[in-house]
Formats: sequence, structure tokens, C-alpha cells
Amino acid sequence: MSTPRLPDADPTRTARLRESLLAAAFTADGLLDLLGAPAYAALARSETVPALRATRGDGPLETLTRLFLLQCPVAYGRVAAALPVADCLADGWLVRDGDEVRATVDVRPYGGPDGQDWWIVSDLGCAVGGAGGIAGGGGPAGVDRSELVLGVGGASTTLAGITVRTPVGSALDLGTGSGIQALHAAQHATKITATDLNPRALHIARLTLALSGAPEADLRQGSLFEPVAGETFDLIVSNPPFVISPGARLTYRDGGMGGDDLCRTLVRRSADRLNDGGHCQLLANWQHVEGEDWRERLSSWVPRGCDAWIVQREVQDVAQYAELWLRDAGDHRTAPEEYAARYDAWLAEFEARKTKGVGFGWITLRKTGSDRPSVIAEEWPHPVEQPLGPSVTAHFERQDFLRTHDDAALLAARFTLADEVVQEQVGLPGAEDPEHVVLRQNRGMRRATKVDTVGAGFAGVCDGTLPAGRILDAIAQLVGEDAVSLRDRTPDAIRTLVEQGFLSPAGD
Repeated sequence: MSTPRLPDADPTRTARLRESLLAAAFTADGLLDLLGAPAYAALARSETVPALRATRGDGPLETLTRLFLLQCPVAYGRVAAALPVADCLADGWLVRDGDEVRATVDVRPYGGPDGQDWWIVSDLGCAVGGAGGIAGGGGPAGVDRSELVLGVGGASTTLAGITVRTPVGSALDLGTGSGIQALHAAQHATKITATDLNPRALHIARLTLALSGAPEADLRQGSLFEPVAGETFDLIVSNPPFVISPGARLTYRDGGMGGDDLCRTLVRRSADRLNDGGHCQLLANWQHVEGEDWRERLSSWVPRGCDAWIVQREVQDVAQYAELWLRDAGDHRTAPEEYAARYDAWLAEFEARKTKGVGFGWITLRKTGSDRPSVIAEEWPHPVEQPLGPSVTAHFERQDFLRTHDDAALLAARFTLADEVVQEQVGLPGAEDPEHVVLRQNRGMRRATKVDTVGAGFAGVCDGTLPAGRILDAIAQLVGEDAVSLRDRTPDAIRTLVEQGFLSPAGD
């Protein structure tokens, strides 16, 4: 059997295909209704049996689910009742094998941020569960594993959720893969450029955009910023091949540079490709090097003239990390001695680089040109509220405010308490006073911070009406403290509450 070619995206025929998918309710909501929550969740874990049981009917939705998600051969007549089968055969979405029809790519419904019905195209067996995928064979026959194009995973949705979505003139999706970030960016950017080292990825990204009804992107092949040399953008997003590995076996995940050099290079070069005020947002892995503070190490990557917010979400020891990506590549299914040799190569690489662990997280840069940049590197492994893009925007706006306000200006400013902040008092039962007071956010980053009674009282009355200094004077009178002393010692606490998003400036 010959290897199926990738589909073409004829505009008219692709529009008819999209209309058929909608008519059959082959959407994220439609799938959930058909499969039920347990089978839907199982499919995301690469377990297909519950979905196979749920699609034993002969309706159009069952047919399309088996065809495109489960990659089962389906009778020609059933497919013809659900799709413009002649169009799909002509363009290569399907191939016919006797009385049955098979899909040539995985087509997976995906819900857009504003209720849009989108479809993400990827290689067969590569939509979920890594390159082994639901097909278990590591992609379509005849395609080198290093060229496989994966669909939407947790990293993709995380990046989409944290990306700033203010309208921009130009956006760059660097390392586009199946095109999910370009698809999101097309909703708020006038011009989209998407790059990838893998030409197969560019073809599949074009299919994702076309099938989802998005505008065409300027697709370019090449590594890092080479395809856009001399150009600048308002937004750069990247889910790069950030895996720290002893080689570059798989293009979709292995960067081909030593250690975390690929992510470092992306960060350092990004400023030259950003317009003033522009953002660069990427996911990254970084080494925890013996004798070095990871925060200082990553802060040194930040180019001049850029603010940065670096959030570490997880840390794995080197053995955990190696095992994760060995499983991703299917190496656990090879001969034991081959698996052991590859495992040893990973550990040897880490030992040579004095790497004791690997961090995973987000890096956001904003080009300000300021000679007093705000560079914050922090660890936050706790749940956050997605989408987080508005919180990212607000974070940098608060840094602008703090950079331009000394203590006197801070006390003259007015603030409002962020939405859904609650106060918790912790102490022994029956005690007259709490041991400490905690302010907790229920939105955005969902932070918690300890404050004293003055800080709690101050935050509680911040409604944008009175300047901070006036509020402190009233608190001083209430608690019998010297007002000047309270004004002197409180600005640092106010700065912390503003920096962490508990308080927002209400105007000068």
C-alpha cells in the first residue's frame, strides 16, 4: 500500500468539507455529547476502546469520529452520507481501498476561545499521546519519525492561554507545527507569519488554517529567526522544540542545540525581531545547573531594553526527565539493552553539563526600551486561571506603573482591590488575634500572600476613592500609630501587593 499524500486545501472544496463537519456536529461540543466525559477523557490519554464503543452507530458523527479521530477504515457508503466524498478523495483527505475509505490525516475538533469551531490537522496517530499516538505506530507509514507533525497537546493549549490577545498588526508563530498558535493569532493580528524547519509542518499548518476558515498565513521554512531576518513583529509566540536531549532525533521536540541553548537563543534574539511595545511569549525547558541559581541564570538571558516575566511551573530530576522523553519517543518498546543505552546517554549528557534538574515554564518578554527593566523570575507550580493573557498584560502594565512611581508618588496614588480577592485569618481556635492574615486571589495567577493587620486593612478599603497616604493616615489614627512612621514603612508592602496583582492603580 502506497503512502498517502498530504491533502490539498482547495478553497471551494475545503469550505464544503467544513460545512459537512459542522452539519454532522463534528465539533468539540458535539464530540463530548457523543462520547460522554469518560470516553472523551480516555481519548486524550490515547485510550480508544471507550470511544470505539460509543461510535458503534451509523450516524454522520459516529462515522467522522471513527474516520478522522480513531483512524478506522469506514465503508464508502457511510462516508458518502457524511462528507463530499469525491472532493475529499480528489484533494487527498481520504483514500479509497476497495469498499472502504481511510483518512490520510488526523482531523480533530477544537473549540476556539470565543466559541469558534476549529479543526486541527496532524499526522495520523500523532494528535494525542506523543509520537506513538493513538495509532501506536508512530505516524503514517513511510514518514520518517523526525518529520512527524503533532496535534494539540497540553503545551499548545497552555501557550495559547497565556498569550496576550490585544489587536496587533503583525504576529509571528515560530515553529508553527500543526498551526494552532497561528490559528489563534489570526483572530487578533492583521498579518500572520508562521515558520518551521519541517516543510511537512508548514503544509499541515496550511490545512489547519484553511479547514478552520482562518485567513491564510505567510508560511516560511527555516530555523529560528532565519526566515524573518530583518523583519519585526508586534507579537512572537513559540512552542519550540525545547526538549533537552543528547541529540536531535525528533524535529518536533529536540532543538538540536546543546542543553537549553535553543531556548536561550530564542530569548536573546527576540528583541531584534520585536517592535516597540511588542511581546515575545514562549514555552521553555531550562537546566538547573549545579552551583547556579536558576533565576539568575534565566534572567541573564533577557535582552537589553526588555521587561521579562519568567514563571517556572514544574521541575523534574534528570532521571524523571529522561524517562518522560524516552517514553515519548517509544524507546520503552525497544529491546532492553537499546533502551538502557539511550537512557545512559541522557544521564551522561546531564552529568557533563552539571545538570541536576530541568525546569519547565513560560517566558514572556515585552520590548520597552527602558534602562530600568523589570525582570521577574519566580516559581509558581499552583493552578492558574486560563486564559491568562489578560493577567499577563496587566502584569506588565503594573511594572510600568511601579517603575515611574517613587514612594511619594505611590502614597499619592489611588488603588483598587482586584476582583475576587478574599481574606483568610489563620490562628489557634479561640485566640483573640490571628497568627497571620492571608490575602488570596481567585482569579488569574490565584496567588496568596501574608499581610499584617495594616496591610489587610489597607487592601480592604482600596476602592479607587482615596489616595494611599490618606488611607494610611486613617489607619494610623485607628490603631494609635504614628502616621509618619506608618507612611515610611508601608510603601514596600504596597509595591508587593501591586506587583503581585492584589492591587491595581486607579489613576493618579
